[in-house]
Amino acid sequence: MQETKLMSIELPNGETLGYREREGGEQVLLLVHGNMNSSKHWDLVLENLDARFKVYAVDQRGFGISTYHAKIKSLQDLSEDLKLFVDALGLTRFSVAGWSTGGGVVMQFAADYPDYVEKLILLDSMSTRGYPFHETDENFIPDLSRRIQTMEQMQETVRTKVVNGANLRRDKEFMRYLFNASVYPLKQPTPERYEEYLDDILTQRNLPEIYHSLNIFNISHKAGDLGAGSGAIDRIQAPVLVLWGDHDVVVPKAMTDEIMEDFGDQARLIILHDCGHSPLVDNIDLLCEAMTKFLAEASELA
Repeated sequence: MQETKLMSIELPNGETLGYREREGGEQVLLLVHGNMNSSKHWDLVLENLDARFKVYAVDQRGFGISTYHAKIKSLQDLSEDLKLFVDALGLTRFSVAGWSTGGGVVMQFAADYPDYVEKLILLDSMSTRGYPFHETDENFIPDLSRRIQTMEQMQETVRTKVVNGANLRRDKEFMRYLFNASVYPLKQPTPERYEEYLDDILTQRNLPEIYHSLNIFNISHKAGDLGAGSGAIDRIQAPVLVLWGDHDVVVPKAMTDEIMEDFGDQARLIILHDCGHSPLVDNIDLLCEAMTKFLAEASELA
């Protein structure tokens, strides 16, 4: 197994980002986690991905051991953090993988800084058109006619109050229940690893801001409830691999279909069978095989 070190680095914007660095070859892969976790949750990829890859997994602002001095207003803030992060490490050309919310961040990064990105992997990713939030009842049942419009509304929703409240009071058992139902309905991590994940989940300090950022994200050309998309997808030059677990209850297939429609021939879709929102736990071998094959093509074409 390749050695992985937990480190941190101060950025010019005053934030300090934690990251995990795994030994490997010359081909570099940057991993960007999703909501309610950090680089810790990439551990199975870091342990199992082919040793030819040098891998960095970053803790985004407000997650893990990273700071949260300035509140984020959109996923573009996190994209700008990534730019400062890779510049600080001296990385200029690499592949990027984003999981769930991280998929939105890496799409924004690839649009903002296309020359940096060799290949793009979207794992159970939010759509190119965002992750819509609606007003819900006390059972989390959404009213699709009542789209959340503002950050102030987002803070007052039942979903935000319940989930963020559990986070603030460090309610580990609530998070276990939530993740069993959403992220790990098929297969749970080993007991020791799961306890570490739950501790890590409770490090998040920006849940309402992330929810709002997901809700307003739209790099497509499709207009939504909140207006026109930015069209920034046109600036993404890298080939795209879209991976989706066919039992994912967090990101519906419709969002994956939107990604594929918006990228067209630039993207390739692989359905990960018998996997949910965490193929890392459900079938790490299948996930690493798909990632390795795609990234190896990148090195052969370079």
